[in-house]
Amino acid sequence: MRFLEHENVDHTDFGAYSTDSVDYPDIGLAVAEAVANGEFDRGVLICGTGIGMSMTANKVPGIRAALCKDSYCATMAREHNDANILVLGGRTTEEDTALETVRTFLATDFPGEERHAKRIRKISAVEQKYGKGG
Repeated sequence: MRFLEHENVDHTDFGAYSTDSVDYPDIGLAVAEAVANGEFDRGVLICGTGIGMSMTANKVPGIRAALCKDSYCATMAREHNDANILVLGGRTTEEDTALETVRTFLATDFPGEERHAKRIRKISAVEQKYGKGG
């Protein structure tokens, strides 16, 4: 949060607000729904490994959550997959790497190249096929 404030990034904190254990699916769902509903262009989720948050967020139609280990993965997630949520593993990612990954994710646009746009449409078609499309 301090990093986002330092970078002058408008943001909303969806929790957790203490060191008490929380159910990550609740937070992952809240962020994914906010992004899917257009309240935010992008989101960032963090849990121990990032795996559970990724699984939860990707259940929401229109969400393309990418678990990234570094800024290269964040660049590819944005440029090739138009990922709209970055997921990080808090226990598996060094702080400097995590901050650079967030910076890269937020600064990288989807260029819209047809070869990538076509693949994203195929992902959306999978959502539609299984009744999860919006």
